[in-house]
Amino acid sequence: MFLPRLPPAREARKGSRTALSATDGPLPMTTTSSYLEAPRRLRAFVRAHETSLVVLAVLIGAIGGLVVAVMSSLVTVLHSVLFNLPLGERLSSQPSIDPVRALLVPTAGGLLLGLAFLLLLRVRPAREIDPIEANALYGGRMSFRGSVIVALQTIWSSGVGGSVGLEAGYTQLSSGLAASLGRGFHLRRNDQRIMVGCGAAAAIAGAFSAPLAGAFYAFELVIGGYTPASLTPVGVAAVTGYFVAHAFEPLPLGVGVGTVGDVLGRDLAIAALLGMAAALTGIAIMRGVTLCEALLAKTRLWPPLRPALGGLAVGAMALLTPQVMSSGHGALRFAGIVAMPLAFIAGVFALKAVASIVSLGSGFRGGLFFATLFMGALGGRLFAAGVDIVWPGLNLDPNAYAVIGMSALSASVIGGPLTMSFIALESTGNLWLTTAVLVAVIISTTITRELFGYSFATWRLHLRGETIRSAADIGWIRDLTVGKMMRQDMTTVNAAMPIEAFREEFPPGSKTQVVAVDGEGCYAGLALVAEAHAPDLEADKGLAGILRYADVVLHPGMNVQEAIAVFDAAEAESLAVIEGDGDRRPIGLLTEAHAMRRYAEESELRRREVIGEV
Repeated sequence: MFLPRLPPAREARKGSRTALSATDGPLPMTTTSSYLEAPRRLRAFVRAHETSLVVLAVLIGAIGGLVVAVMSSLVTVLHSVLFNLPLGERLSSQPSIDPVRALLVPTAGGLLLGLAFLLLLRVRPAREIDPIEANALYGGRMSFRGSVIVALQTIWSSGVGGSVGLEAGYTQLSSGLAASLGRGFHLRRNDQRIMVGCGAAAAIAGAFSAPLAGAFYAFELVIGGYTPASLTPVGVAAVTGYFVAHAFEPLPLGVGVGTVGDVLGRDLAIAALLGMAAALTGIAIMRGVTLCEALLAKTRLWPPLRPALGGLAVGAMALLTPQVMSSGHGALRFAGIVAMPLAFIAGVFALKAVASIVSLGSGFRGGLFFATLFMGALGGRLFAAGVDIVWPGLNLDPNAYAVIGMSALSASVIGGPLTMSFIALESTGNLWLTTAVLVAVIISTTITRELFGYSFATWRLHLRGETIRSAADIGWIRDLTVGKMMRQDMTTVNAAMPIEAFREEFPPGSKTQVVAVDGEGCYAGLALVAEAHAPDLEADKGLAGILRYADVVLHPGMNVQEAIAVFDAAEAESLAVIEGDGDRRPIGLLTEAHAMRRYAEESELRRREVIGEV
């Protein structure tokens, strides 16, 4: 099991949240919904019975399946209308497309998308948050309206041919709807986070026809850990989403990779090498997106022109091979792709990587989930051919290494080694191949975490100033601030006070420390009572001679982890808290022991919430 290191908070139960700036943070969200709120008795029943969450999970699973079906259908319609394709055919599976449409549609689509971003910035200036950030920092609270906006942007980005996946839109809208449903029932913080995970599980299960992968996507990437309390609702939501998404068609199996031969012991070692290569490739792709963004920002182009330029570049590449457009669903299901000449496969791989980097870097909305599956399959095929050249006679199965490659590259970029392993298992039904996949994804994710430290989603959050590396709940840490933990009934003295006067006013045992201030009331340091009464102290130095930690202070907005770090660095047992406006007026006192105790208490409470004890 992979339990979260930092579990959920009491803050969500109180229905409060620290306000963020509208210019640099997500939109404020309330814990209740004026448009969706269950009756009081029903809310009480749901909160009191664990099985009620299962019923909600079924509903969320159905919603997630419908989201996948509707969004996929809308993109298909856009492809049909904009690129003059027969309805139902995949854009990326076409042998060729109209050159004029290939250039015009993504360029004009990018321009319209950029204009929409510009307009939206005036109406709704704060950025939207995704399910991972919502669960890590905000107790599973998401904006319903914001989720709809992101989903529409993703549909349009993929519909006009941008090399982006729909999976980010699927999970955003499904999780946003699940979060709204949870708020309507006033669910506890941990239950609310589970509902968000249920939405993501249903979406991924429906998108990939892989309920196991959907469930573990929620555990690994959206909830941040597996617990018995989350198993049933997440599993039920994933299965429901799978069946609803494919209610009107034969149930497909995974991503369609073709027949896979026998897997031998040697393949485990070779898979490990492929995992290393996949990790380095994944890191290069993630850094490439950031580099593209930075380069376009330096050009000082009018913002709507950036996605237009990106669309033009993708369209130009589509003239060479249409497989670079959209997410790549059609291309990956193209049965003969691994049988193509190696030069062609290498070209498609390179062009798809560049197209994905340019699309996301220029401002198209979407993800890299399916794109990395597609690129990984091509890369695995190339890797197998390369090994056969270096070591003749091995005759590696290209389909097997296509599966290993797609799982390893996606694990590097998206994260979730078990998620990718289950996608391989549900795609092939081959347990021995899944063992080789597991070796590759473990190597890939380990190297990525060691050299890079983030998945693509958390890397994007890192660039925005967030420090989270998973969806494990750390929002409560932000709420447990120095201002809430400090003692305000501190005693202050003038730093110019003589030692003898200080000794007379504060005899041994009366206080541990006293806050000293200067003539203007600004903080000057801490006076330790025991040190003031030391027999070898030179009394003529005055109180100022024994003051400590004059330059080490706490601020009320610091969270408990930041405060503990300051205590450790200063090797202090107590520190003064001063106003953060620069006037250095002391407002309280905090001890390291109290901070550690409050941290331990809250950690234990969140642990008990996660495992269902409270």
